[in-house]
Amino acid sequence: MNTIIKILAIIILIAVGTGFYFRMNDNMILGDRIIGITVLASAFILMPIFLYVRWKGKNLKDYTFTKENLDKMRDKDL
Repeated sequence: MNTIIKILAIIILIAVGTGFYFRMNDNMILGDRIIGITVLASAFILMPIFLYVRWKGKNLKDYTFTKENLDKMRDKDL
């Protein structure tokens, strides 16, 4: 799964570079479309996959402020 994330990130970076290349060479509309599609792909494809991989196997209760977690933090400071 990590290789998929790396490959997608590289493809997205290449696409952003290509979009800026087209913007620099008097084809603003095509460059803007490439950059826009790339931003959407990174937001709706790459980011959810990345978040799934990073949060897989973790308990959300360990990262929320509950009464028990606050008491543990207070006891740790003393």
